[in-house]
Amino acid sequence: MTEEEWTAVRLSLLVAITATAASLPIGIATAWLLARRQFWGKGLLDTIVHLPLIMPPVVTGYLLLILFGKRGPIGSFLDQAFGIVLAFRWTGAALACAVMGFPLMVRAIRLSIESVDTRLENAAGTLGANPFWVFATITLPLCLPGVIAGAILCFAKAMGEFGATITFVSNIPGETQTLPSAIYTFTQIPGGDAGALRLTAVSIAISMAALLGSEFLARRIGARRLAA
Repeated sequence: MTEEEWTAVRLSLLVAITATAASLPIGIATAWLLARRQFWGKGLLDTIVHLPLIMPPVVTGYLLLILFGKRGPIGSFLDQAFGIVLAFRWTGAALACAVMGFPLMVRAIRLSIESVDTRLENAAGTLGANPFWVFATITLPLCLPGVIAGAILCFAKAMGEFGATITFVSNIPGETQTLPSAIYTFTQIPGGDAGALRLTAVSIAISMAALLGSEFLARRIGARRLAA
């Protein structure tokens, strides 16, 4: 593999890990709200969370460009106030991947939280535990396999995201060119089949490693519960 190809691999991993780590706390909080709370606008929140799954990725990327571009309402504020520029940067690629993977993460975690027996949470509450402590000591440990599954789904989506990323941050080698973008570039040039096949093999290997790691962690958690 060439240095440019390794750069695309490293950038893809950086973008996917950043997107997953940044969205995980928000995803857990959102999943808990949707699973355990009734409030006005819950249906609207659920719709907004899942909207990236329905819309074409290019539309999502274009909306991000409008909002977070240097002339966008959020992008101009971040640029002027903090000097943060997301458009056509790898951080923008991480944002696009986080948005696209967020619905998958929230859905997996929400289903896991809903499977936790509420009587256990109520019992902890009657003993004086506040809602945050109940969640940290009862709900979160019991729904941990779902959290892991949601994180892996988000990571996998981030590794394979193309439409939203290329629309928002373009395809700049060494800066925003992730694995899917690099594969696409190889398919557009004569004699690029070998490079596309190499990066495809790397992408498959990373995806399989992530899935195997998720299965291993889930089994270890299950074994610890049985031992306890």
